[in-house]
Amino acid sequence: MSRQIVLTKTAEKRLDDLLEYLEKNWSLKVKLNFISKLEKRFEVLKKNPEVFPNSNIKKGLHKCVVTRQTTVYYTFDNAKIYILTVFDNRQDPKKLVKEIE
Repeated sequence: MSRQIVLTKTAEKRLDDLLEYLEKNWSLKVKLNFISKLEKRFEVLKKNPEVFPNSNIKKGLHKCVVTRQTTVYYTFDNAKIYILTVFDNRQDPKKLVKEIE
């Protein structure tokens, strides 16, 4: 069974900001490479959302490392996977707690 991926407003904003940053400060190639990695992770998530570990931040929250710098936090039910945030691992972890509440 393949689930639908839904991005929250926070996740959309974080992803947009990240993609803009990658293109502006690195290159289009780096941005496209990141998008490719993210899409591959999403394909895995759709088929088997349990594959990535639980986060110790909140019950039912999972984390999917996309790159060393970026982790996607999500929850899921039988039909959908809810991407709560796309988090830059270099930020203060307290900021993450606020984003997923």
